[in-house]
Amino acid sequence: MALPPNEAPEEGIDSIDPKVLAALPDVEELVNVRYHGESAWAKTFCITVRHTDGADERYFMKVSVGDHGRDALKGEFASTSAIFSFTPDFCPKPIAWGTFETDTNSHFYICKFYDFTEGLPSPDSFCKNVARLHSSPSPNGKFGFDCVTYNGDMPQDNTWHDSWEEFFANGLRHVLKVREERAGPSPELEALLPQLFEKIIPRLLRPLESDGRKVKPSLVHGDLWCGNTSIHDESTEEGLIYDPASFWAHNEYELGNWRPARNKFTRRYFQAYHSHIPRSEPVGDYDDRNALYALRFNLHTTALFPDKPEFLEGAIQGIKELNEKFPNGLGA
Repeated sequence: MALPPNEAPEEGIDSIDPKVLAALPDVEELVNVRYHGESAWAKTFCITVRHTDGADERYFMKVSVGDHGRDALKGEFASTSAIFSFTPDFCPKPIAWGTFETDTNSHFYICKFYDFTEGLPSPDSFCKNVARLHSSPSPNGKFGFDCVTYNGDMPQDNTWHDSWEEFFANGLRHVLKVREERAGPSPELEALLPQLFEKIIPRLLRPLESDGRKVKPSLVHGDLWCGNTSIHDESTEEGLIYDPASFWAHNEYELGNWRPARNKFTRRYFQAYHSHIPRSEPVGDYDDRNALYALRFNLHTTALFPDKPEFLEGAIQGIKELNEKFPNGLGA
């Protein structure tokens, strides 16, 4: 999730944890550290250092606490490193992650700092880069990731699977488990789940891997909404993506997060994307697959914001619509 801009900057400080300073390359001296903003689960800072060649450079540092904070920043570093290895001009260069020497309950992630411009990147260039990212092959031909990655403060189950249907169902069950742990049971939601898992998911995902068709695992950002991309070059409207929650998935999964109107990716973005990567077969299922993928992102919000009943109501409505459209599952 995006971090809010700093509306009331604090005074800079002239010291920093030794582990952080050691992680930065060729540092002659620390110039300044300034508070940059925060979310419900992390604080951010801008670090300015003078390098041994005399040049000043700024770095972005995110700080989280506790075991979940450590794992979240480890996952962000691993995700960004994977994205950077395939599309180095599409995300900030990751520098390091680790645990403070002076406070072992606090953890950091560091990358290159950018000054961003308001607005969304151009659909053409942005979607071309997303398609480049989605052309990245899985290291073992499977769906998953080498470590847990976090969507906001929600850990994702990235256990490797050979089948996209199996990976998706396993990950969705995990999301629902986290939601219940945080918000408590919902009898209305639970009553809808058997049909979702036994009929809807097989009906919409199994045809992707049937009759000789296969899904090629693609590296996805995993939380690619308008709050996790910004323009870094105003003259070209080129964008960068950040705060990833990556794994190897069906490439169309990424677009499930574009469906809700709150995310501001209009049909122009869908059209631009599919000018590079066509819709998967069977094409007739495309919109319903997108609705299913959007459902997982909507269920993410129920886990991230368990005190917001409107998010759960929206997710329940989404399940009902799919259940009503495909009451017989694969027999529909």
